[in-house]
Amino acid sequence: MSLNISNIRLSMVRLDLVHDFETSSHRKSYLDHILVRVTTPDGLIGWGECASPSGPFYCGETTQTCWHVLHDHLGPALLGREWQHPAEAATMMAHVSGNNFARAGLEMACWDLYGKSRGRSLSDVLGVTSQFVDAGVSLGIEAGVDALLEQVRSHVDEGYRRVKLKIRPGWDVEPVRHVREAFPDLALQVDANTAYTRDDVAHLAGLDPFGLLMIEQPFAADDLLAHAALRKRIHTSVCLDESITSLAALRTAMHLKACSIVNIKVSRLGGIGAARSVHDECRANGVPVWCGGMHEFGIGRAANLAVAGLPGFVLPSDVSGSAKYYARDVVLPEIVASDGKVAVPQAPGIGVEVDEGFVEQCTRRMVELTEAQRECVSI
Repeated sequence: MSLNISNIRLSMVRLDLVHDFETSSHRKSYLDHILVRVTTPDGLIGWGECASPSGPFYCGETTQTCWHVLHDHLGPALLGREWQHPAEAATMMAHVSGNNFARAGLEMACWDLYGKSRGRSLSDVLGVTSQFVDAGVSLGIEAGVDALLEQVRSHVDEGYRRVKLKIRPGWDVEPVRHVREAFPDLALQVDANTAYTRDDVAHLAGLDPFGLLMIEQPFAADDLLAHAALRKRIHTSVCLDESITSLAALRTAMHLKACSIVNIKVSRLGGIGAARSVHDECRANGVPVWCGGMHEFGIGRAANLAVAGLPGFVLPSDVSGSAKYYARDVVLPEIVASDGKVAVPQAPGIGVEVDEGFVEQCTRRMVELTEAQRECVSI
């Protein structure tokens, strides 16, 4: 069954966070994500989410660059062209270099269309058999240790069994020590978001006594040799996130022994197909993976849940419930975590219904791309 897209709607949607979130580079109180709505000539609708950061801190892409690339390049590449599988749609966009977050949003919408057209859930299409995914939470840098302990306690009380702490120079060993002393049996890991340099290897070894699951991305994305040096220096597992932007990047990292764990993010890798390829490579080489998040709204979170159900995802993933981040999500029903687990959606496509009325209320910018006119109608 061939599919083709006759209309693409891009909506810049803002949701406020229920709790401000600070990383090693910046603090945020809301998220602006681009929702991608695609329509076939016979009225079938697919949804995707471009979960790029607003500013160029995590990576070089931003919501503004994604808007431009989707509007001027990726969208026109798909409009009016027939394809039978999302992999073919991805090939049609392959001439555009980089811009993985933008690519992932449109590719996700194609997977949603594909599943709906066949009456199958994304998890079924991917061959996922898991009904539930082990969920963890990611906690930002707080004003002090007491505030951090309060955040950890509240999420542990909600049933989450794994907590990730953001760290940076000056906020690392001591906060981790306090959390470990208060929660001696908690599965705990830390994430530096590239905040350190290779001169900090000896300092980071100070995290070894706390029994962490892993230390994630301490050094710059392209400094794989520093990560390899850290692996030799510490007992704690080293995980890569920002460094793994493609299957080729993964293979280089494994060759250099720069990591023992990989964080797979659909958005960072450019889509569901690329994420599955990285998962398959890691599984074939005995490298455990888990699913990281970009504070996705319910659309992207549902896709993450399907991907995180693949068999190589043996560590708790950042697929917590909607309420962890948002007072109200853009999907119905909202995604719910219970006793540290989240159900993998089973409805056709990505498995959730989009609350289009609420999306419209939260939209700050919208444009439609139409194949018939090859032009945009915007508000």
